This record gives sequence, C-alpha cells and structure tokens, in this order.
Amino acid sequence: MSLNNSSNIFLDSVPSNTNRFQVNVINENHESSAAANDNTDPPHYEETSFGDEAQKRLRISFRPGNQECYDNFLQSGETAKTDASFHAYDSHTNTHYLQTFGHNTMDAVPKIEYYRNTGSISGPKVNRPSLLEIHEQLAKNVAVTPSSADRVANGDGIPGDEQAENKEDDQAGVVKFGWVKGVLVRCMLNIWGVMLFIRLSWIVGEAGIGLGVLIILLSTMVTSITGLSTSAIATNGFVRGGGAYYLISRSLGPEFGGSIGLIFAFANAVAVAMYVVGFAETVVDLLKESDSMMVDPTNDIRIIGSITVVILLGISVAGMEWEAKAQVILLVILLIAIANFFIGTVIPSNNEKKSRGFFNYQASIFAENFGPRFTKGEGFFSVFAIFFPAATGILAGANISGDLEDPQDAIPRGTMLAIFITTVAYLGVAICVGACVVRDATGNMNDTIISGMNCNGSAACGLGYDFSRCRHEPCQYGLMNNFQVMSMVSGFGPLITAGIFSATLSSALASLVSAPKVFQALCKDNIYKALQFFAKGYGKNNEPLRGYILTFLIAMAFILIAELNTIAPIISNFFLASYALINFSCFHASYAKSPGWRPAYGIYNMWVSLFGAVLCCAVMFVINWWAAVITYVIEFFLYVYVTYKKPDVNWGSSTQALSYVSALDNALELTTVEDHVKNFRPQCIVLTGGPMTRPALLDITHAFTKNSGLCICCEVFVGPRKLCVKEMNGGMAKKQAWLIKNKIKAFYAAVAADCFRDGVRSLLQASGLGRMKPNTLVIGYKKNWRKAPLTEIENYVGIIHDAFDFEIGVVIVRISQGFDISQVLQVQEELERLEQERLALEATIKDNECEEESGGIRGLFKKAGKLNITKTTPKKDGSINTIQSMHVGEFNQKLVEASTQFKKKQEKGTIDVWWLFDDGGLTLLIPYILTLRKKWKDCKLRIYVGGKINRIEEEKIAKCSLLNKFRNKICSIHTLGDINNWKVFEEMIEPYRLHESCKDLTTAEKLKRETPWKITDAELEAVKEKSYRQVRLNELLQEHSRAANLIVLSLPVARKGSISDLLYMAWLEILTKNLPPVLLVRGNHKNVLTFYS
Repeated sequence: MSLNNSSNIFLDSVPSNTNRFQVNVINENHESSAAANDNTDPPHYEETSFGDEAQKRLRISFRPGNQECYDNFLQSGETAKTDASFHAYDSHTNTHYLQTFGHNTMDAVPKIEYYRNTGSISGPKVNRPSLLEIHEQLAKNVAVTPSSADRVANGDGIPGDEQAENKEDDQAGVVKFGWVKGVLVRCMLNIWGVMLFIRLSWIVGEAGIGLGVLIILLSTMVTSITGLSTSAIATNGFVRGGGAYYLISRSLGPEFGGSIGLIFAFANAVAVAMYVVGFAETVVDLLKESDSMMVDPTNDIRIIGSITVVILLGISVAGMEWEAKAQVILLVILLIAIANFFIGTVIPSNNEKKSRGFFNYQASIFAENFGPRFTKGEGFFSVFAIFFPAATGILAGANISGDLEDPQDAIPRGTMLAIFITTVAYLGVAICVGACVVRDATGNMNDTIISGMNCNGSAACGLGYDFSRCRHEPCQYGLMNNFQVMSMVSGFGPLITAGIFSATLSSALASLVSAPKVFQALCKDNIYKALQFFAKGYGKNNEPLRGYILTFLIAMAFILIAELNTIAPIISNFFLASYALINFSCFHASYAKSPGWRPAYGIYNMWVSLFGAVLCCAVMFVINWWAAVITYVIEFFLYVYVTYKKPDVNWGSSTQALSYVSALDNALELTTVEDHVKNFRPQCIVLTGGPMTRPALLDITHAFTKNSGLCICCEVFVGPRKLCVKEMNGGMAKKQAWLIKNKIKAFYAAVAADCFRDGVRSLLQASGLGRMKPNTLVIGYKKNWRKAPLTEIENYVGIIHDAFDFEIGVVIVRISQGFDISQVLQVQEELERLEQERLALEATIKDNECEEESGGIRGLFKKAGKLNITKTTPKKDGSINTIQSMHVGEFNQKLVEASTQFKKKQEKGTIDVWWLFDDGGLTLLIPYILTLRKKWKDCKLRIYVGGKINRIEEEKIAKCSLLNKFRNKICSIHTLGDINNWKVFEEMIEPYRLHESCKDLTTAEKLKRETPWKITDAELEAVKEKSYRQVRLNELLQEHSRAANLIVLSLPVARKGSISDLLYMAWLEILTKNLPPVLLVRGNHKNVLTFYS
C-alpha cells in the first residue's frame, strides 16, 4: 500500500488561550510537500517500516474517497464517524475494524473524552479499548458490529449520543462569565473599598507619601504573590466551583482544604455584615446632617443594614446574571467617583477649600508631606494594619470559578489585571492627595497671613495661611483630621458619597455570592457530613439557595449586633490565612515534584510562593496578634477533626506526592545503613489468601507487627494464567481497601503461579523493598493434612523448607477451629444478594400498586401484570426462607467466634513460651512484643526451657541470668527434664507406614517405588528419639499450659532428605494437639536479641 499525503492535514491556527501543553500546528499540503522535501534535509534515523517516507512531518494515508472524512476529522478535532472510514470486515474473524493511519486496528487515537472524569460537565467520560482487548486475539473476543465498531474504535463505550444531547439541553440556560465580567470586575470592586475614600488620605497624613507608597506596595506584594500562586494552581487542570477552598483542597488535600474552606466561607458571610454596616453608617451620617434620624444611630444602622441585606439577597437569589449586571453598574459609579476625584485636584481651589487645607498641586506641600508624622499610638505597622484590608478581595473572581466560562484563562488574567489597576489607583490617589492637601487646617477662612507676621515655615504658611494653632489644639480639617478629604477635593462631592455606596454594596454583594458558592462546594465534597444539607443546588446554574439563606442569617445576626470592631480583625486574619495556604499550596506542589504539577501559567516561583506564605502569616500578627492566634487555633482544630474523620476522597494532592517522595527517600536512605540487632523487628509475609478469608491469622500477626514491622498479606492464584491474572488484578484494590477499612496496617500482594509452592517462593524472594524485606513467614496450620492430596502436603512442607533455604524465619499458627471462613463469607454474600432481590421485588410491587391506585383505564390494563408479580411473591419469599433455614444449620458459629478471638481484649492469664531451642531469640521476641499491646497487656510471660535431669537447678539459674539480661518482663521460669512416650504417636502414623521390614526384599522394594511418600521403618528408627520428644512435649504442654491464653513453642526442623513430609506433619500434629492457640516459631538462627546497649 502506498502512502499518500493528504491535503490540509493540519491547519494553521493560533491558540486562543493558554494550555498546559503547547502544540505547534503545521500546515502541509500536496503543493508544498515537494518543495519541503527538496529544501529540508532530515536527520538520518534508524530505518523503520515506513522506509524512505520517514519525515519529520506526519503522513496520514487514506483510501480513495476518504480524503473528505479526514479533512472533517482534522477541522472538527474528532474522528469522522462514517461508514467509509471502515474496511470491510475480515473474512477470517468476521470482526470490523477502524481504519487508523491506513491500517485495520482497534487501537484508538488520542481523544479528550478518554481523560475526562466520570460525571464531567464538559462532556461524557469515554473508556478507551483496554490493553487486554488489544493484546489478546480478537477472534476470541465478542465480535464488533459495524454500528458499534465506530464506538469501540473511538472510545464510545456508552450510549453517549443521548447523554450528550441531554447534557446540552441541561447546559442551555446556564450563565457563564468571561474574564472581564466574571473576574476583573468583581476583583476591582472587592479591592476598592471604603478605605479608598475615607481612610487613604489619613494614611498619607500619618505615614507620609513615601511610607504611604511603601505600605501600598507592600500590601500589593502580598496580594500579587498570592495572585501568582492562585494563577498557577488554577491553570494546573480544570477548575470547578469552590474558589479558594477548591484550589487549596485539590492541592493540599481535604485536611487543609476542609479547615480553611469553612472559616473562609464564614469570613465571607460576616464580611457581608461588615460592608453593609459601613454602608449604613454612611447613610446614617447623611441623615444626621439633614436631621432625619429615625430612632437613634445604633438602631438606624440596624434598620438600614437589615433592609440593605434583604435587597442584596434578592439580587443574588434572582440569579448570577442579575448579580453581574448590578456589579457592572456599581463599577461604573465607582470609576466615575474616582475620576471625579482626579478632576477635582486640577480645578482651582476656592478660599473655603484653602482654609480646609486644599491648595491644588504644590511642590512645597508634596515635600512637606513626603515624610511621616505619626501621632501618639500610631506607627508604620499600625497604619499598615489599617490599610491592608483595602488590598484584599483578590479571590472574588476565583470564588465563583464554577460560573466562569474558562476558569483557567479567566482567573489569572482577571485577577492580576485587577491587582495592577487597583494598585495604580491607590498610588495615584495617595500621591495626588499628598501633593494637594496639608496635614492640618483650621477651616477658618480668616486664618490668613497678614503682612508683618512671622511665617512658621510650613507649606500652608508659604501659601498665605496660618494653621499654627493646630499644633496646640485639635483641628477638624486636613489629612490628619478629616476623613472626608476626597469629597472636599473632588469636583462634585456627592459623587464620592455615591462611590462609597458603590464600594460597600459591591463588596457586600460579592461576599454574599462568594460565601454560599464556597460553602456549597465544601458541602458537596461531604467533608463535614452534618453539612450535607447545604450541598443541594437549584436551577440551571445550580444556585446554592440554602447557602444564601444561611449567609443571610449570619449577616443579619452580626448586623443586629452592630459591634463589628472586635470581629473585624478576626475576619481579616481568616482571609489572610486563606492567602497563606494558597501560597503554601503552590510551593508544596512545586516542592513535591509531582509529574501532575504542570501549570500553564509559568510566571511563578516556588520560593517566592513560600515567601508569600510566610509574609501572610507575619501580616496576620501585625494586624492583630490575638486574632491571629484565634485563627490558628480554629484552623488547627478543624484540621485535626478532618484528619480524624478521614473523608473518603482522593484528589491527588501534593501532600500525597510529597508523602511518596519522602517514603522513597527514606527507603533509599535506609539501604545505606547496615541492620543492627537492636533495631530488629519481625517483618512478616502472611499467607492469608484473601485477607478477609483468614482474619484470625492476620489479627495475630498484626498484633506483633502493628506500628513496629512490615506485614504483607499474600495470596497465590493457581490455575490458567489468563484467568488467574484477571481475577488477581480485579481484586487487588478491593482487598487492600478491606485492610484499610478494618484499620489493619498491612499490604496486600498476590501472584499467579502454576503451583502454590512456586507462587510462595516468588513472594519470599521478591517481596519488600530495600531494608523493608520480609524476614518471617507466617502460615496457618494445615488442619486437614490427613485427608488432603499428597501434592498439597508436599507443597505445604516444601514452603517451610524454602523459607529456611532463604534464611527466613517461620511461624505456624494453630487454633482449634481453623482459620478459613470463606464458606461463611459465601453464605453471607448469598443471603445479602437474596435480601436485595427481595427488597427490589417489594419495591416493584409497591410501584405497581401505586400505579393501579391512580385509577382509570391505565390502571386496568396494568392489573394483569401486577397480579403475575404478586403470584410469584410467596414463592420467592419461601425460597429465601428455605435457603436461610438450610444454611442456618451449616453456619459454624464456633468458626466465626474463633475468627475474631484475637480482635478481643485477652483476659488476664499467661503467654507460655516453650523456648526449647535457640533460634536467635525470635521465639522470645514475638511474645514480648505481644505483651506491649493493649489487648495482651494483662497476659504475663512464663518461660519453659529444657535441661538435664541431674542439673535442673544449675540450668534454671543459667537461663534466668540470660533472660534477665534481655530485660523482658517475665513472670516465671521453668526447667524441664528428659521426655519420652510413644503409643499415641504410633497410632497416628500407622496408616502412613510402609512396614518394609515385615515383607520380603522384592515386595519391599516394589512398595518403596509405588509409595515413596510413606514412612519407612528405617526412617522411623533413625528419628525415633525426635518423635518421642514431640509426643512427650505434648504431654507436658497439656500438663502445664492447658489454661494459657497463648502458647509460643519452638518449631521442630525437618532435615531435608531425612524426614518425610507425612512424618513431619505427624510431628506437628502430635505436638500441638488439643491445646490453646499455638505459635510454632523458628527464627533464622541469627541474633534478634542483645543485652548490649
């Protein structure tokens, strides 16, 4: 097949917005391809199947008549879904394929639908063909029809057409904002507050123009760094609703996000009251001037504030579109008011304004006001603390991120431009007012300089006015005394009042919208389950009406208090805490070096973000130290609460990434340190199968590995590899989740193997990482060994041999009822399934009855169907009852109780340790660790050791001396003499003996060949002493340890090639028969205990 170049394969385009991946699009066509081949000398690479066609540009082949399909594909960005894009079906497999790059394949090309989250509002989530579908032979899979082949090849695994149409219908009435109306306008309105009009002139008077500009720039530095961090986080993936909470929670995790989200939403709710009270105070001042008070100042503030917040609530509830229109109107008023001030500075001043300190632009006034002149009790930081809240409000746009058309583009552009514009306005107002108005003025037009008077050297004196008496008595005018300087300077004073109204109302409106939006996002994530009620949204825009009502009630409560001076510093600190965490989020995400941290907004630096976080924390204490302390205490309490509750969310936070990096670094660092006996701890592989099938085995192991050692629950899947791998992969996450849910600090690992022993051998060799490798194998005792096939016994004993070969200790645990409860679990699952079917059936019957009760012909026609269902009901219920009664008899209550015996707190008693052989100390270490646990702390250690009959006392003294050096808390030590007995053991092994000595030589040899696994007389005679020992030990155990809570006993070792598997199992059986729970322990004969410091 020849490869032809299609025309217009790629179209020239310029990206309209910033993306996380910059893609250069190349234009290539038939006319230009030849010239390109002539002029370009491509580098020589290793030759591939494309031969001399390998170029730097992409070549796409197509069948005749399909060029238009490919043009449509490239222009729309989606694969063309036409029948022409498929080859005829393969005659051998009768399966249809997609033509991709000129070949028949099910391999799908990259599409955005593959990378969406489930439930994405921007489109359906689509599943690409799995690796198994592509890797396995297609003939063995379900054939793909022509109508569905397009779906499979293009990743459409769901009925996406109908769902997409429904989503488009749902999105039809949704209001989305661009970066200007959604972010820029809101941020500017929220940053420009009352401070601009009534306090900025006072700040210039106190700090002077120089330090005043420095205060503005320092505040801007904090907000600019926060804006850069916000922009970086907002462009690192799709941003949903929730603003600051969403950014912090998705970066640092639910613990930080949940704590800051709640206080941030509360701060916005209280800020509504602050701004409304500011508006009400201005109105009350106007009422005072016109002598139109309603009751008294305090109650008038409450009345006006209540009416105002009700009106603002109405605007917000009406919808985001109305709220946005109101914001634009308020911004226009605010801009006119600011422009009015600048115009007023160039209008020639009259005598009245001069007497109040306004002389237009004068160099002498600028020079006089350039330096600071702090009054008593004021300083740089106190003035900074007063101004800084005027620079906040930069998150007003981000807080409605869910209502933005493109948050990734709108938030950076709108936020940073708003910070720049408002900073320029603040600087302009500060410099202009400082160059036009003197600090002190009397307001008396008669305080002019008369010829012959001595000038005091002030700027006003040089301009013909004498305000010297302001040094001795308070004056009412000038930068230091008059908060209405901007109204005096402006061209038209009432416009400044309108600006104050606009600034307060716009900030209140922005906060009234932000608080419910952030709170709704917090509640949707269900971090605080009690707040789930407020997660519900209404209408096309998913408006949080319940959140609006809650915000309204909070605001009304604080308006009625009418004392916000105390709460205001706490609110400012709440906002600053949010800024600090946003900066820290940006730093943390960069520091974690996660591959998922790829912000498109590259104008940021991790160390600058960290500096911004520290700066925000410092500013919190500068503004008010006790408010900062309260903020940290509240945040810490919420953080601890969320951490304790452990919400079931996974957002891929930088905390996760850093945890991984830290764990990796620590694991690598651990490999550089040699193991030391003082730091030895049991690190166990536990052959539980599925962890839920042998819970008792896992519990006893977890008791001595929790918080001290590694524990890996292992399962071996035996059978056809394809089926085993599928089953194994399908259950990995579920079984690890079971461990987490049951608070068991262990890992789950599984392998697929041809036989059980091979799988365990693989686990013993490959499990673990670096120094964190297993050193102990824990297995349950094979209780049914007498009835089990010979291969199972060989595998079981072979596993013990393999562990010893790898120098791994072995622990065999035996309890009377056994460990495997898989049959019980199957019965429970079956009963749950039948119960669900019964409930579903009852619901169906109830629905049909309701439909029938609705009456009419419709109910009549459905009557027959309803009757059929009701007829089957008794049969179904009867079957359930039959199954339940059938399984009740089989339900092994003792087995269930035995499976939970190690979960319970152990009664006061003893742990008897039969330390018969020195294995390095593991037999003594495990019971000691058990006594440190809460469930076993009431159990005392009793040690039993062997000795010679004629030296019992000497042996006991020697063992006591050794054990005392190990510093274990031991209740008592017992020394046992020689042991012997035989009868019971002979009866046990009788079915497995060969008895070759009683037969002629030919017959004996034939029996050995046919049944090599049987116990020969020669073998029994060779190990007769060892066998005697196991029998006698059981008698001693029955005598001394029958009432113990747990017995820890040295595991006998079967010498390879000398002891048959059946004889070894007989040893273990006679040794542990009719006893409490037994741990047979054998270490790897390397020291795990030491008495050296």
